[in-house]
Amino acid sequence: MLGIRTRRPPPFGGVHITDDKDIQIHRPEEASRNSLWAEGRLLLRDLVFALMIAALIVVFIVQPVKVEGTSMLPRLQNGERIFVNKLIYYDEYRWAPRIERGDIVVFWFPDDPSKSYIKRVVGLPGDTVEVREGIVRINGSELNEKYLDPKLNLSSRSQAPVLVRPNYYFVMGDNRDNSFDSRSWGLVPKKYIYGKALFRYWPLSAASIIHHENISPAVPPPSAYHPNLQEIPSPAEER
Repeated sequence: MLGIRTRRPPPFGGVHITDDKDIQIHRPEEASRNSLWAEGRLLLRDLVFALMIAALIVVFIVQPVKVEGTSMLPRLQNGERIFVNKLIYYDEYRWAPRIERGDIVVFWFPDDPSKSYIKRVVGLPGDTVEVREGIVRINGSELNEKYLDPKLNLSSRSQAPVLVRPNYYFVMGDNRDNSFDSRSWGLVPKKYIYGKALFRYWPLSAASIIHHENISPAVPPPSAYHPNLQEIPSPAEER
């Protein structure tokens, strides 16, 4: 009837929670809220840790780079995005990768370090580089560059032998008919090279590892070739 309160039965039958001080009380709703908060804290911790690791990787190991221009056709297309390996900064250590002939590298343009270029390393320190009717010769040995597209290398341009000084590199684009490279502006100081092409990640349909190209035949050591050299002055040294 109205005005009469009905007494609810004890929640645990005839046992009250105060009858035993060691009795365990389970509250599912409260436990659920605490579990969600704990899971959220763990997720936030893992996210912060992952971001820190990603930042360290970008700073010390890899860096995203956008390819601009067509000088590296057919290997790299205009607008593609790649990761470059920055460990070449530390090549004085045994565990770090070395810059090798055939590597595609990213570097600051010696005439204007505010710009970045991407080219292929052709001449190493101590090498003699010569271009004869469009064919590259290293230390007197003609290179068989299978990665080039003959349709993009029709020029019969020649260039006198050039000595690559210590800590410098001679670089060229794969699209030799349309590449502004060491043939025009000289050598690249080692300190200007900041990355080696590692992985193409965009567009997704073309995602792939950028493999090192083996240049054949094997190039003889510089000591085996002693022509009358003409040394290209480095723009960095001229300044």
